[in-house]
Amino acid sequence: MAPLFVGVESGCFEKNGLAVETVFFTNPGDNNAALAGGAIDFNTNPFTLPFFAASSGVPIKTIAAAGGWGVMQVIAKSKYGIESVADLAEYVSTNPTQKLRIATLRGDTLELILLDAFEQKGLSVDNFEMIYFDDLLAMVDAFRLGAVDMLSHIKPYTTQFVESGEATVVTDNAEIWSPTAPNTVVSVLERTLAERPEVVEAYLKGLQCAAAMINEKPEEAIALLKGGNYYRVDDEVLLEAFTSQPSPITFTPDLNAVQGVVDEMVSLGYIKADMPASDIFDISIVEKLEP
Repeated sequence: MAPLFVGVESGCFEKNGLAVETVFFTNPGDNNAALAGGAIDFNTNPFTLPFFAASSGVPIKTIAAAGGWGVMQVIAKSKYGIESVADLAEYVSTNPTQKLRIATLRGDTLELILLDAFEQKGLSVDNFEMIYFDDLLAMVDAFRLGAVDMLSHIKPYTTQFVESGEATVVTDNAEIWSPTAPNTVVSVLERTLAERPEVVEAYLKGLQCAAAMINEKPEEAIALLKGGNYYRVDDEVLLEAFTSQPSPITFTPDLNAVQGVVDEMVSLGYIKADMPASDIFDISIVEKLEP
């Protein structure tokens, strides 16, 4: 979500004629409900959430990716020495009676990246003790306090544990899905896209302006965020999170990767019928802005 935050603090949105106010939600479902009810104009959520909204009858359109690439990470406590999914499979094989405790969000990209990682090495949720949360920051605290052994989360919260030596990176969404598989995405109601396309374009230009600053001058971007209480990590950790992305921030997502995850959501029963990503995503504006 850094482009949104930097866009607000840098004046990037104002330069494109918009006054943008951020509204914080601890639960992605509440974020979806606020968009459906018209309380907010744009929302930023994991890319699975628009499909839940659409399956409930919300006329939603996802217009772009929302942040960096490869920012979803699965991490493990350093004491286990797990630095890949192959290492994880070996640990399970050699410790059959000791189930690692994993923190994640059910029905979220954070769960689905785990399931796909497991499948690659013949593992399943039965090999682990899955602990499901509905609060992203509570998950971080659980890992910090040792209540769980592994965490599926996002930078910079995973970064802080890796930088301190408390954790190792097992995998990320760039490896499991694709280099431009999104984490979060930007969505609007269909009527916003149809009736105010110029506002949608201005919003995306504001995000692009902010992304350019993060990509090219990350220290300046971080300085802008100091007063906003956006992240509960030190500046050095946030800088590492920004500069260790596999590629510069852009906003055109890999829809084939998204579709693969959606197909899995159907097989798990999270949504009732298959939904083509092309029905939910309308990325025509961002594709025009990022030819």
